[in-house]
Amino acid sequence: MSALICGSLAYDTITTFPGRFAQQILPEQLHILNVSFLVPTLRREFGGCAGNIAYTLAKLGGDPLIMAAAGPDAQDYLARVKSWGASTDLIRVIEDSYTAQAIIITDTDNNQITAFHPGAMQQAHLTAVPTDRDIRVAIVAPDGRDAMIQHAAQLAAAKIPFIFDPGQGLPMFDGNDLKTFVSQATWVAVNDYEGKMLCDRTGHTLESLSRSHLKGVIVTLGAEGCELWEQGVRTHIPGVKATEVLDPTGCGDAFRGALLFGLERGWPLAKCIELGNRIGALKIAQRGGQNHTIDPSIAA
Repeated sequence: MSALICGSLAYDTITTFPGRFAQQILPEQLHILNVSFLVPTLRREFGGCAGNIAYTLAKLGGDPLIMAAAGPDAQDYLARVKSWGASTDLIRVIEDSYTAQAIIITDTDNNQITAFHPGAMQQAHLTAVPTDRDIRVAIVAPDGRDAMIQHAAQLAAAKIPFIFDPGQGLPMFDGNDLKTFVSQATWVAVNDYEGKMLCDRTGHTLESLSRSHLKGVIVTLGAEGCELWEQGVRTHIPGVKATEVLDPTGCGDAFRGALLFGLERGWPLAKCIELGNRIGALKIAQRGGQNHTIDPSIAA
């Protein structure tokens, strides 16, 4: 059975600022903000939430099915996806757009500033969730606004269990939008910042969200691990110490790839998260969102 991954494909231009953003941005001068960061290193990587999630899932031995939109400049990306043994049938090529592009600056505290051009991603809603595939589980990850709304509704109508993972797309939605997503989803996955925003906009707490129909609310805490909320009960699942901390880009996506792998197999949610924490520690020790090596035996 496949895991359907609705989200973005993007090229990431990743740079490192050898200082701290906090020392360069003056809070009392934000109304006239004018800063420039010297970034001596630059890399171009394959990225986007759907691509990153699918990479980890494929390397674990899962069966990712990416549903996304890309431009004609993405032929090397499509070839890469096929090299994992994954299908590109649901990746729509939009001829008059570029593939989405992210320009990411990371400082020495692993804080990030990102500029994002959505490009073809804005047409991702043109592809509908297939009803003729053997899909076990799905995720609605950051994507075009219309795509996230439509794909969540289509998954719910098809009774396909899915993770709502708003990520950096969360600010696009108001409280009513987010309540609808939550009502349709089976699980919700956010980081701690996104969790606070989700609660502020919906008027819920993490505890009250978890007391609904949801099978779990997952809140990632970086190196501190993860909070799992199930029916009002909070469980802290400790993080895994990384051998090195080189680049946080794609760590959340790697975690979600592992989460899908476990859910595909019917694992308890806590076991899925434990695997996610191990994979996140592997990812942060490598640069880019799709360069970490995974021994499938890690999931044994």
